Amino acid sequence: MMNIDYTEISNIEFGGIDHADHPDYCDAYIVSASHNGVTLTEEQIEELNEDKDFVYEKLMSYLY
Repeated sequence: MMNIDYTEISNIEFGGIDHADHPDYCDAYIVSASHNGVTLTEEQIEELNEDKDFVYEKLMSYLY
């Protein structure tokens, strides 16, 4: 498990956004992001995507 301060994550890009699935967006996921300006690895992105609450919160900010 990575130990990253979520408040330092930025430049989040999403995939799997299906507006027909509003408001759940259960298929949306993070495809890339940065932490303190450093691009996260595929493994780190996968771990972020396991935190569904974080993904949903950031997706809502991204969409609205």
